[in-house]
Amino acid sequence: MNIRAKQVGEQMKKELSDIISRKIKDPRIGFVTVTDVEVSGDLQQAKVYISVLGGEAERENTLIGLAKAKGFIRSEIGRRIRLRKTPEIFFEFDESIDYGNRIETLLHDINKEKRNEEN
Repeated sequence: MNIRAKQVGEQMKKELSDIISRKIKDPRIGFVTVTDVEVSGDLQQAKVYISVLGGEAERENTLIGLAKAKGFIRSEIGRRIRLRKTPEIFFEFDESIDYGNRIETLLHDINKEKRNEEN
C-alpha cells in the first residue's frame, strides 16, 4: 500500500466515524466503531472494517443499514475529502476483535485450570 492510499484511509476512517455516528439516522445501525480503512493503491476502492456492539442480529441489521446509506456516505466522504473520484466503499466486520476476545478467554480458562491444579 502506498503512502497516499494510507493517508486517504486514515482520513476516511476519521470522517466515516463522524458520518456514521452523527449523520445517519437509520434505526438499524447500532453502535458502530470504524476500526480500519484499507484503500487500494489506485484509490478506487476502500474496505471499511467495523465492529458492532451486540449480537449477530445487530451486526446483520447494521450491515443492511450501512448498505442502504452507502450512497449518502460516499457523497459525504467526497465532500469532506476532496478527491477526484471517491472510492467505492465496502463494509466488512473486523474479525480481529472477536479473535482477540477468543484468545483472551482461552488464556483466562488455562490460567484458571492451572490455579485449580495447584490448590
